[in-house]
Amino acid sequence: GFKVLRPSVLVFGIAMPLIGGTLGAGLGTLMGLSLGGTTLFAVLCASASYIAVPAAMRLALPKANPALYVSLSLGVTFPFNVVIGIPTYFALAERFAR
Repeated sequence: GFKVLRPSVLVFGIAMPLIGGTLGAGLGTLMGLSLGGTTLFAVLCASASYIAVPAAMRLALPKANPALYVSLSLGVTFPFNVVIGIPTYFALAERFAR
């Protein structure tokens, strides 16, 4: 699985959650969500669908390489979001709430 994860793919697996989380924190603030609600919304916007994506990808793009999208979502994006993403999205939600 990790042999197919070129540096550009790894950057994508980290950059997209940051983009989604930032947009989610901004939208959550604009929608008037609480700090916790905004943080949760940002986390959801930053997350790959770790369960649904493999099934959806298999149906939508049957020729797609499962080693790539499963390794990227479970091996890169998920740990990134747990360790770095959630605190980052909380800090963004706090900043946007000011």
